[in-house]
Amino acid sequence: MPADGRSHVRIARPSRDLAAAERFWQGGLGLSVLYRAESDGRPGTHDLLMLGWPGASWHLELVHDPKHPVEPRPTEEDLLVVYLDEPVPGELPARLVGHGGRRVASPNPYWNEWGVTVEDPDGYRLVLCRRGWSAS
Repeated sequence: MPADGRSHVRIARPSRDLAAAERFWQGGLGLSVLYRAESDGRPGTHDLLMLGWPGASWHLELVHDPKHPVEPRPTEEDLLVVYLDEPVPGELPARLVGHGGRRVASPNPYWNEWGVTVEDPDGYRLVLCRRGWSAS
């Protein structure tokens, strides 16, 4: 199958602390743990956590190698945007903060006008956008 709009997307990132990331993404946003694996100590293996919504066409893959950790290097423009197509529920940003996130202002005024931005424990930014999205 060629790469097209039906292709599944995996967003892979390093994490300092998979337990903290899991609290944020699962407990805060409501993603499900789709898969998890622990390093067996052999070269090339690492701890792995995959999170997503069942049936979605994307998921997050978070990795941590205890022997050779990679420091996350997100910028303020590394965004994962979730289009809600409705107002951001008032309790959702608070729940994300309560699960290890940090609410931040975006340098892009568009995201401040149309959404709420929360950094995850590794510094990557999640934008909850009240707008809808249509590629057409």
